[in-house]
Amino acid sequence: MSFGPPPSMYTQSALAADQSRSRRRRRLLGGVAAAAAVVLCVVAGLVWSHTSGDGKGGTDAKAVRQSPDDVRDNRASTEKAPVSPEGETVVRHEEEVAKGATRYAPGTWATGRIVARAVANRITGYRIGGSDDTDDTAWTLHLDGSVCAVSRDVTVDGRTPVVVQPAHGICDQVLMVDLDTGEQLWKRKIPAADFAYVTNTNVALTRGVVAIAWRQGSAAYDMDSGERLWNTTLATSQCHDAGYAGGRVLLALVVCKEDGESTFRVEKLQPRTGKIVWRYQVSKGVQDVFLPSSDPPVIAVAAGDTMVTDLITLDPANGERLATISLKKYEPYCDPEILGYFGVVDKCTGIVVGRDRIFVRGKDGDDVFKPANRITAFDVRKGTAVATFSGRKFQPVLPVRMNGDDLIIYRSSLDEVQPAAMVDWNPRTGKETPYLLFHLPEGDLKHGGKVEDDPEFSFILYERGHVFFAPYQLESDDPRKGGEVVSVFGVGTAGLGH
Repeated sequence: MSFGPPPSMYTQSALAADQSRSRRRRRLLGGVAAAAAVVLCVVAGLVWSHTSGDGKGGTDAKAVRQSPDDVRDNRASTEKAPVSPEGETVVRHEEEVAKGATRYAPGTWATGRIVARAVANRITGYRIGGSDDTDDTAWTLHLDGSVCAVSRDVTVDGRTPVVVQPAHGICDQVLMVDLDTGEQLWKRKIPAADFAYVTNTNVALTRGVVAIAWRQGSAAYDMDSGERLWNTTLATSQCHDAGYAGGRVLLALVVCKEDGESTFRVEKLQPRTGKIVWRYQVSKGVQDVFLPSSDPPVIAVAAGDTMVTDLITLDPANGERLATISLKKYEPYCDPEILGYFGVVDKCTGIVVGRDRIFVRGKDGDDVFKPANRITAFDVRKGTAVATFSGRKFQPVLPVRMNGDDLIIYRSSLDEVQPAAMVDWNPRTGKETPYLLFHLPEGDLKHGGKVEDDPEFSFILYERGHVFFAPYQLESDDPRKGGEVVSVFGVGTAGLGH
């Protein structure tokens, strides 16, 4: 798989990822060892702790019926608590990976029947079933080359776009896939994409439109027919779209070169024409910008640093700044080490945005006698903290997705006493409801089988009563030899009626 120039970027990123993973695990496991005596005295009760703010803000969301062509919106429909939170394995797929090899897997999506994975030059769908039939491959779509970019969005009827890098090494092919059937609905060659690489290509899905950008050009296609709607090149502007955030509206991250330095602006576009609705100019000195939400518009900026430092909320009507939220004490995960090289500007895995609340993962604490971390809810318009959800000792929490106006949270576990959990949290009332309780396979160096649940290195999805874990890349846990590596692992309820 050709990554385009410069060739050394990914090598440095992979080394940084390995170091980050090692530091994180040493810190957490060291804490576990230091407090082992305390842990052994803890009774494994299902106690759900929380602190809440003033309880004011939005009202509980009512389910809204979306049409099949709509982009799936977790704020418009709600998940229901299962009959029983006891979890069981519903899908598990392992792949053989050779010694020293790395297989990139930048895409994971789920419908009610299928969980699909984009790995190297193929997309494979696995049936979601019972624990007796966990590796049931439903279909495989072989591509003309390796995957360059994927959208985080899926239509209500289970379609999503993928950008592919054919044999010539340029990311100039886009296709639409039906995730339930594996059918390639259409495929098009992207014009003037000579400088579209895996390091700079981005794709988004919004209101019947697929939009692609690669920092030196852009193009948009009708979602149903594949007809090209508009495109730009370097010849048409000195500023160019670096990427998009899709969903209910289309936001563009635009990069301009001024006096040898990059400046950024955010634009709301009319999806079918590409015309600008409003524009927000990001202050000079910002090193990078991400778009964790298009509606309401929320941007993450690296101000004077290479890491994200602040969130800025904008008025959806005119793009004017509403509030700034410092992320000094938070872990937004806007640029995971691996996914950062697959053109993802619209995904911060430590941030979930609702209608009027922003949920951000707190940094891991160093005190093993206190909760591992917290999730804080901020008011979108004011930028003030309004509620907090605490993890437990050795059990950090991560915001996963909205559930109407509630938040679905993943709480991991580092021991065999307390189970990992998927929890629904109402930040206005403080009510918490356990959706799934389960333990993840730990595996070992000899036989592999470990399920990765660190958000820096793995997708964590929750869809229609199932949670899925899928690493961004597949490589053997033991660098001295190859072996079986878990590509996707899913859990659903063991209760009746599931």
